[in-house]
Amino acid sequence: MDTSPSGQPAPRPEEPVRPSGRPVPPAKSPQPPANRVAEAELRASDADRERIAGLLRDAYAEGRLTADEHAERLDAAYRARTLGELAPLTRDLPSHRPLTGEQPAASAVAAGQPVPRPPVRDEPVNLWTAFGGVTRKGRWRVGSRIRATAVFGGIDLDLSDAVFESPEVLIVANTFCGGIDIKVPENVTLVGEGFGILGGFAVREQTAADPHAPVVRVKGSAVLGGVDAKPRRGARIKEWVRRQLGS
Repeated sequence: MDTSPSGQPAPRPEEPVRPSGRPVPPAKSPQPPANRVAEAELRASDADRERIAGLLRDAYAEGRLTADEHAERLDAAYRARTLGELAPLTRDLPSHRPLTGEQPAASAVAAGQPVPRPPVRDEPVNLWTAFGGVTRKGRWRVGSRIRATAVFGGIDLDLSDAVFESPEVLIVANTFCGGIDIKVPENVTLVGEGFGILGGFAVREQTAADPHAPVVRVKGSAVLGGVDAKPRRGARIKEWVRRQLGS
C-alpha cells in the first residue's frame, strides 16, 4: 500500500485533499425542514381562486371553452383547497404559458402575484339602426352600459350567452317606428321603466334567487314602436365578476 512521507495512506486521486494531505469528507446534502410543505400543497386563498376564475372567464369569452367546460372548471376552481388543484384548470389555455417572458398563470398564483387579464369593459356598447336591423348575441363581454336606438328598424339584443363583467347593467333602449327585443338569462334580476307613445314598452321583471346575481335595468321609450325585455328560459349565466360584488 502506498503511503505518504508522513506515514498516512495516500488519498485517492479523485478525492479533494486538505493542505495536510488528508481527504476532505464528502459534503452532506442539505435536508429540507421536516415541516416544509410542497408548493402544490399550499392552501389556496380566495384571491387565488378569483384569478383562475378570471382566466376561465376570458377563455370562455374567446371561445376556447364550451359552456359546459367553463361551468365544470369554474366549479372546480371555487371548490379547490390547494394551489395544486388550481393549476390544472388553466394548463391548456394560452394565458397559462409564458408567451413573451411573462410568468405562467399557475406560477403566478403559486407566487401570490396577480395574473394579467383584460380590464373590465367600461365603455358603453352602442347599437343604432335606421331602416335596417342590428343583432348582437352569442358570447360577448357585457360591461355596465348598453345604448340601443332603432329608427324605422329593429334591434335584437341577446345577453343570454354573454359574459357579465359588472354587477349591474343599464340598457337604455329608445325606438321610433321600430322595435327592440332584449333577452337576458333567467338567473339574473331584470327590472325596467319606460313609456310608450302609440307604442309599447314592456319589461317582464324578475328577481334572481341569488342575491349577488347581476341586475339588468332597462330604461327608455317607444314611440310608434315597441321595446320588449324578458328572460330567455333555459339560458343561465355561469359566472360573473364576483370580486366586484364583494363576495
